[in-house]
Formats: sequence, C-alpha cells, structure tokens
Amino acid sequence: MAAPAQRISGDTFWRGFAVLLAYGLPIFFILLPLAAFLVYSLFWVEGTEMHYDLTLVNYRRFFTDEIYVPVLRQTIVLCLEVAALGILFGYPVAYFLSSLKGRKKYMLLMLLLVPLLMSYIIKMYAIRSILGGNGFLNKALIALHIVDQPLTFFVFNLNAVLLTLTVLLLPFAILPIFLSLERIPKSLLEASADLGASNGQCFFRVILPLSIPGVVSAATFVFILAIGDFLTPQMVGGQSGFTFGRIIYSQFGFAYNWPFGAALSVIMTALVTVAIAIGFRFGGRKAETL
Repeated sequence: MAAPAQRISGDTFWRGFAVLLAYGLPIFFILLPLAAFLVYSLFWVEGTEMHYDLTLVNYRRFFTDEIYVPVLRQTIVLCLEVAALGILFGYPVAYFLSSLKGRKKYMLLMLLLVPLLMSYIIKMYAIRSILGGNGFLNKALIALHIVDQPLTFFVFNLNAVLLTLTVLLLPFAILPIFLSLERIPKSLLEASADLGASNGQCFFRVILPLSIPGVVSAATFVFILAIGDFLTPQMVGGQSGFTFGRIIYSQFGFAYNWPFGAALSVIMTALVTVAIAIGFRFGGRKAETL
C-alpha cells in the first residue's frame, strides 16, 4: 500500500501536469502563432528581398491603398448576409427538429450534420454542378421553358459565393439554435398554453426571446467561418467574387509577400475578435436577462 506522502506527491504531479496542459497547449498552439504573425507583419519586402527591421509600412499600405479597405468592407457585408440567410433558413429547421419527440429528433439531426463529415471541396464541386452554366438548375429551367439561355446570376460572382457559403455553413447555424431551443423548459410552454396563449403568442413571447442567445451564437459562428474562408471564393467566385480571404491567400502564395499577408491576417484576427466580443456581449446579456 502506497504511503500517504507518496500519494500526495503523485496527486500533485498529475494536477500540475493537467494545469500545464490546460495552459501550455493554448499558449503554444494559439498565442505563440498569433504573436509570430504579429511580429512578422512588422517586417517588409522590397522586390524579392526580406527586410527584418520593424516598421508599420504594411499597415500603412492597407489603409492608404484604394483596394484593401473596400474589399474588406465588401467581405464584411457578404459575411453578414451569409449569417442572416443562415438564421433565416436555419431557425425553421431547428424549430422543427426541436418539436419532434423520441429518436426521430436526433436521427434527423445526425442526418443534417452528415455533410460536415464530407470533403469541403467535394461539396463545393457538387454546388457548382447545380449552379453552373450547364448545371442541374439551368437545365431544369430551360427544360421547363422558364428561361431561354443559362442564367449567369449564380455563376462566378459574389452571388455564387453568398449562396455557396450559406449552404455550406447552414449546419453551423442550425445546431446552436437547436441547442438553445432544447434548453427551453417545457413547463414554460405548458404554462403559457394554460394561460390561454395561442401558438403564435407562445412562439413570439416565449420561444423566440428565449432562443435569442442561440441565434446570436449561430450568427457569430457563421460570420467567423465565412470571413475566414478563402477556398469558396477561389472556386466559385471568379474574378468578380474577390474577398479579403483571397487577398490574404494571394499574398502568401502568388505575391510571396508574407509580411503583408501577416499584417492582413492580424487585421482579420482583430475583426474576428471584435465579432466574438459583440456576440458574447449581446448573446450573454440576453441570456442573463431571460
């Protein structure tokens, strides 16, 4: 039998090891890379030569060049639209799922989340096969004599990026709303019905207000995932579907200007942090007041 002192020593070791993992892993895998990006953004490139003296020239270039700020503004608007469409289409689905009972609810939820296990590129090619000039949608419209020639409204432009991101990120909007609806006590719904509230009154006065934290979380989640996506605009956006993520990608790839790409990444990280703070403030405050 182990002595008490040895047991205490072993418990202290494992407790310290757990604390080290809890704080060390986020520092090593999150804070240190962010700090490295911040430092790297202060370097600069001239031609093909890297200069390691610290400067704010990359940030000055972002604010003074006539391209980058408008593209960032356009990307923010696009991602807000994706978040809004995600809520618009995701809330009815989440509400329908939460109204089901038994295994059927969770079986349908699992089927809804299956696309998340698929390859991201395969899903984009599937959407392109539907929306493309020779895709299923245009062939169906022509066969039904609704249009005479293929539509280009959803092909290689920001509309294509908007629709594709909405479809791809819809499960990320449904799940937080579903979880928020699931947390609503059934006793509140029963009490509202006992007091004579109609289904509409029960929804707008009880269910919708109590599900707002989930809606805010879903909108924040979708916005963050959309604004960091560069692959979708690259594959379905074309020349007119340029986003801020594609600019960052081009700086690390084609332009080979890593310091400027790091500066743009720092700016996007700051924007994402602000989005998280806004979502936490409004979602968390709403949850506390309810």
